[in-house]
Amino acid sequence: MRRHHGTTPRMGRVLGSLLLVTAAGAFTAAAAPVPGTPPVTPLDRVVPAPAMVAPGGAPYRITRDTAIRVADTREARRIGAYLASLLRPSTGFPLPVTTQGRGGIRLHLDPGRYGAEGYRLDSGSGGVTITAGAPAGLFHGVQTLRQLLPAAVESATERRGPWLIAGGTVQDRPRYGWRGAMLDVPRDLGSVERVQLAERYVDALALYKLNRLHLRLGDGGPPLPAEDGGPGGHWTADDYRAIVRYAAARFVEVVPEIGLGARWAGGDADDADAVDRAVRDLAALTPGRHLHIGGDEPHLTGDEEYGAFVDRVQSAVARYGRTAVGWHRITCAQPARGTLAQYRGVDGTGADERARVVAAARAGTGLILSPADRTRLDLAYPEPGACLDGSAPVGVRRSYDWDPGRYLAGVPEPAVKGVEASLGTGKAATGDALARLAFPRLPGVAELGWSPADTHDWDAYRVRLAAQGPRWDTLGIAYHRSPEVPWPTG
Repeated sequence: MRRHHGTTPRMGRVLGSLLLVTAAGAFTAAAAPVPGTPPVTPLDRVVPAPAMVAPGGAPYRITRDTAIRVADTREARRIGAYLASLLRPSTGFPLPVTTQGRGGIRLHLDPGRYGAEGYRLDSGSGGVTITAGAPAGLFHGVQTLRQLLPAAVESATERRGPWLIAGGTVQDRPRYGWRGAMLDVPRDLGSVERVQLAERYVDALALYKLNRLHLRLGDGGPPLPAEDGGPGGHWTADDYRAIVRYAAARFVEVVPEIGLGARWAGGDADDADAVDRAVRDLAALTPGRHLHIGGDEPHLTGDEEYGAFVDRVQSAVARYGRTAVGWHRITCAQPARGTLAQYRGVDGTGADERARVVAAARAGTGLILSPADRTRLDLAYPEPGACLDGSAPVGVRRSYDWDPGRYLAGVPEPAVKGVEASLGTGKAATGDALARLAFPRLPGVAELGWSPADTHDWDAYRVRLAAQGPRWDTLGIAYHRSPEVPWPTG
C-alpha cells in the first residue's frame, strides 16, 4: 500500500460538451502488462489524485452479465441508476440495477466510515466494490470508476471494449470541504440555453469532485425576476430552481451571489427592506447552506456606510438560516461569526489588504481561496488564445502549482476552507470558446481542493492531464491544447 505521488448523467454537447476526462497508460509503478492483453488504466491516473492507491491483482471486466448491485436506499438506487445510464450507451450492456446477488459492480454504504465525501474502491477479477459512509462518497467513487474505464466509455453510441478496471484499491477523501467554481452565464442567452449551459457545467464539476457552483445572478437590484418574468435580472425563478435540482442530484450545492451592490450601501429604511426581501426570496429558492453577498465595493462608499451595509446583509442572511460568503474586502468591515471570506487578490495585492485578511482569518473567519492570477478561467493562456479582458495571462501550470494551505503567509491552515475557480463570461463567450477557457485549467483547481498536499507535483500532474485528451476527443470537446501539457499524438 502506498500513497500516489504526483501531484444525467450523460453530458450533452452544449459548451462543446464541457465534459472531461481521463485515459489510459501508466505513469507510476504498476504491474507490467502481460503481452497480448488489452491496456488497463492505472489506478493512479485519476484526476484529482487519490489519497491512497494500492495496485494489485487481476482487473475486473464489465460484460453483458454485469449487474450494478446497490444498497437498499433511495440514494444508493439513484446513484446506481446514474452509473448505469453512463455505461449502457457505449457498452451496449443491460447493466441492471438491483439490491440482490453478488459480484459485478457493488455500491455499498457503511455509515461512519470515510467521512461525508470519502470512499474506498476495491477492484479484482470478481467485481468492483465502492464503499462510502454517505451517498456523496458513493457518487465520488462512481466518478473515479468512470475515469478508470477507457475513453470510449463516454461515447453516446455502442463501442467495442474490452471494459476493464484495474485491480487494486483506491481509498480517498477530500482535503477541503469547499471545492467550487463560479459561473457568470452570458446574459444574452435564452432561458433554455442558459439552463443547459449551467447544467453542463455542473456535470463537469461533478466529474472532478467539485461540490459548489457559485452562480452569479446579476449585478444590483433583486437577484431574480418576478415569477412572471418581469424586470430584475436575466435569471427567472424557474431557471434557478431547475439548476438547483440538477446540481443537488450530483451533490453540488448552488451558492447564489446576490449582487446587491454598493447602490444599497447608503441605506434608508426602504433600502433595508429591499435587502431583507432579496435575501428572503433567494433563501426560499435555495436549499443549500450558503448565500454569497458580494461585497467587493468598499471603495464606492465611506468606511462607515460600507460596514453598515455588510452588517445589514449578514444579519439578513442569518435571519433566514443561511451562512454568508463575501469577497475578501468584507474584512474591511466586521465579518460575522461563521461568515466566509473569499480571497481573490493576486500575488501583488497590497500589504494592508492582505494583512486585513490574515487578521480576520486569525480571528476565526474562514477563507475560500480564489487568487485571481491563478484561478480566473476567463483570462488568456500565455500564448495567443481566448481572452475576455486585458489582464495578465494564466497558464495551466500557474493555475495548478500553488498550495492553498500556505498561500497567505500568517493564515492558520485550518482557516482555509477550500478553493474556487471563477469563470466570468458576461456576453463574451459561449460554446467552444467557453470550454477552452475552462479546460484544461479547471481540473487543476479541482485537484488542489481534493487531493492531499503530498500528492502535489506538476511534472506528474501534467502527464495525467495529458492522458485526458483522448477522452475529450472522443466526446468532440473543444479544449485548449496548451504547450505546457504533453498531449498524446496520433
